[in-house]
This record gives sequence, C-alpha cells and structure tokens, in this order.
Amino acid sequence: MSTFRAPTFTSESVSEGHPDKLADQISDAILDACLEQDPTSRCAIETLLGMGFAVITGEVRTKGYVDMPKVVREVICSVGYDHIDKGMDGRTCGVLVSVHEQSEEIAMGVDTGGAGDQGMMFGMACRETPELMPLPISMAHALMRQQAKVKREKPELGLRPDAKSQVTVAYEDGKPTRVETIVCSCQHEPMRHEEVHIRVIEHVVKPVLQQYAGLVDITDDICFHVNPTGSFEKGGPEADSGLTGRKIIVDTYGAFCPHGGGAFSGKDPTKVDRSAAYMARHIAKCVVAAGLAERAQVSLAYVIGIREPVQVSVETFGTETVDPKTIRSRIRERFDLTPGGITEHLGLRNGFRYLPTAKNGHFGNEAFPWEDTSPAKDLA
Repeated sequence: MSTFRAPTFTSESVSEGHPDKLADQISDAILDACLEQDPTSRCAIETLLGMGFAVITGEVRTKGYVDMPKVVREVICSVGYDHIDKGMDGRTCGVLVSVHEQSEEIAMGVDTGGAGDQGMMFGMACRETPELMPLPISMAHALMRQQAKVKREKPELGLRPDAKSQVTVAYEDGKPTRVETIVCSCQHEPMRHEEVHIRVIEHVVKPVLQQYAGLVDITDDICFHVNPTGSFEKGGPEADSGLTGRKIIVDTYGAFCPHGGGAFSGKDPTKVDRSAAYMARHIAKCVVAAGLAERAQVSLAYVIGIREPVQVSVETFGTETVDPKTIRSRIRERFDLTPGGITEHLGLRNGFRYLPTAKNGHFGNEAFPWEDTSPAKDLA
C-alpha cells in the first residue's frame, strides 16, 4: 500500500563565492563605481570568469572614470579568493577590459524617458515567511548567508568561498508543512568527508533550521546531503566558469514565479528588466501587506524607447479579498510605472549601492527599497 506524499517544491541558492555570483558582484561593483561619480551613468556590464582570469565587457556611458581592473580585484579578494589554492587569487589574476559606449540608437529612446529594453518582468509575494517570500528560496538563501558568515568568522573550520544549497519543502493545501531535504555543498580545505559533514551540519545547517523552526515542521527525518560527491576541494573559477546573469532563478523566487529572462546585475535602472522587476516585487508585496490577497504575482511588460508599460497584470490565485480588477486599478492609480517614475520612487540612482543585491537574492532583504510596504496603506 503506497503512502500519500504531499506535493513538494525545491529551490536553490549559491554562495557569494560561486563563480556566477562572483561575476554578478563584479558587474554591480563596476556599476556602483560609475554611479558614484556620475548618477546619470548608463551601464550594462558583463563579467566572465575562468581559471586565473576575468573578462569585463559591455557598454558604459559615464562622465566619470573607473579603474575597472582595481574594482575587479577588490571584489574577488573580498569573497575570499586571495590564494590560488582556493580557486583564484584576485591579486594576481589576469583582467581584460573591453567596454564600449551605449548604442546611440538605444540612447535616442532612453534619453526621452523611454524603457532601455523590451521584455516582461514578474514580481511576487506570499505569506510563507515574514519577508513575504516563498519558504524554499528563503531557507536556501539563509544557508548561504550562514556559510559565508562561518567562513569569515571561523576560518579554523576550513570552509572556502564556493558553495551551493538546495531546499525541498512539502506542501499541503498550498501551505508549507515540513522540510524534506536539504543539500549543502561547501568548498573546503583538504580533510575527510566525515569531518566536512559534521562541520557543515553543526555550523551551517542547524542554525538555519533553528531560525525557521517556527514557520515549518523541522523533524529529525530530514534528508541531508553534504557534498554528495564526497569531496569539494577544487572550487571557484578554477573548477567552473562564471558569468553575469546565469543565476536568474536564484536571484528571484526560486522558480515559484515566472521569469521574463532578463538578468539584473551590471545594469543601471533605465534597463527595465532590472528596475521593473524590482517594482513588480514592490507592488506585489504591497498588495499582500495591504491584505488584498494572500499571494500576488505582478506582471509588467515594456517596449524599448516607450515610457508606459504595455502590460500591467495581477494574479492572486484565488486568494484575493477584493475584485482583482479593483486591485489593478488601485495599482495604476498609486504607482508611476515609467522607468523614470520607478527610479525616483525606489531611489535607484543617488547613493543606492547595487553590489549587496548580487548576494543571496535580490528579494526578501528588508534593506532594499523595493521591500518597503509603506504604500500598502494607499491600496487597502
């Protein structure tokens, strides 16, 4: 006789030392350096990492000057890659920069306030966690934050920068009930697998389980996979290439929500695939915080060079407390959805630093302006 299993959902995250996330951080650090000198800078920076080298390309239009190789090296060293034994040495690696100015044809539409690209952007919010994020991706990010903390504060444990996590949660009636499986793969110094397993469970996994114990059933029968291949000494760009924008599901909602395909890091706010995705999250979170729905998904779509979105839609999955058409009408009345309006409302230029968004996801961090729910009172 078979035993009924509740539906499950799995999300993953990667550490700040994962090659793709390192590439994202480099791209955003260069963007920050440009905006610091010239808040009107236009940037679309791409980073490629390989064994012992970094390549920076893309487009930049700025009145300032940025020593890009210096920025690259600082970011690489900051996450712990300061010796070749760890997978890269930011002090000595090769850095190639090949950057050009933004296309004049694109600038023609952007200079008049239009969107910097076409595309679809999605944002969502739900009541599974205090930050109104899906539980699996929140836990996966928490594991990677803890891994980075342990790596820095307890170097004697021998953890290195590269790491990945994955969390599987069981659902009943659309709500999370228990954690089924946790995967935590952590780069480490030479040591026995059994010792790595003990250190990762005690110092990385257990503190996170304690953090979420009040939200979901944390039982003794969770299936743990720590470095399931048996060893993870070689990591970082030495083991795998890194590329900006290759972790878009990690960056967003862990596949709980559709994704239009546009990446975030390295792009200034005229690129609506970044700024409008932030705005979609902001609106969805305000809808849920206002009590208009238990779960909300906001979809926006833009045309390059055009100010207003060509699509504004809201999906509440039957959890709404008022008519969905009313919710959409209130959104259009409350929020300016032009690129300029989004940038001003969220404060995406003067003084905002993008580098922190390239670690542990772009959503759910209360320090980010799009996580603010104060406009919810205007929607209620």
